[in-house]
Amino acid sequence: MAGTDRSDLAHYLRQRRAAMRPPAGQGQPRSSRRRVEGLRRQEMADLAGISVEYYTRLEQGRAPRPSREILAALAQGLALTDPERAHLFRLGGESPPGLPTPDAVVRPGLLRMLRALDGTMPVTVHDGRLDLLARNERAAELLPPPDETGPFGRNLAFQAFTSTTFTDLLGDDGADQFLRVAASELRTALSRYPGDDYLRALLAELTAGSPVFRDYWGRGEVIALRSATKELKHSTYGQVRFEIELLHDPERDHWVMFYTPRDEA
Repeated sequence: MAGTDRSDLAHYLRQRRAAMRPPAGQGQPRSSRRRVEGLRRQEMADLAGISVEYYTRLEQGRAPRPSREILAALAQGLALTDPERAHLFRLGGESPPGLPTPDAVVRPGLLRMLRALDGTMPVTVHDGRLDLLARNERAAELLPPPDETGPFGRNLAFQAFTSTTFTDLLGDDGADQFLRVAASELRTALSRYPGDDYLRALLAELTAGSPVFRDYWGRGEVIALRSATKELKHSTYGQVRFEIELLHDPERDHWVMFYTPRDEA
């Protein structure tokens, strides 16, 4: 929302308030003579914990730019979904709040897509903390299985620096890029979730136990590869090449990685 124009925010607040169900009074049926649609401004202000005078100015587009705290209170009072809350914050001139932690559940439709691609290409899903959440059968045939024995066994950064399985698959040049990206993505994850105990424990574990990790971590790199070419030296399939594409689901902070087979020239 450019400049000091608050008209879009005001319009959105009016729309959302009109869509709210008015409260029942002391167990009595709602009055059919109620003259406003949805909640009254006083009721909405009470839900958000702000004065009705200030809320009225917000709806009229006359209030100063609201703080993040006010926007959060409005989102809670309006019972907004995560996408609706993000929209409210953008209308208020603020970046949307981040997730407290990535969602642990992969969308059912995405899982169906993975299964549908079993005969076409490997596909994996990992979250913003780099934990592997799902993969299709083709990916399970191609990539090493996660180690389920420890707390970080499904974490891609942990696997990168504590096992040679991935680096053996990629060869020297591919392994260097893989380790650089793994350290960089862990740094990005920690910046997104700075208070996350799991990520902090993972960082401490890798720092204490892996000189290779300390080397790559010390470079301070931030790399955002969303497309890449990987060449794998597989024991069963031999030398195979893939075009890698990463797509992001921001609502759950899930990353979908597609391995498209690359035809040799």
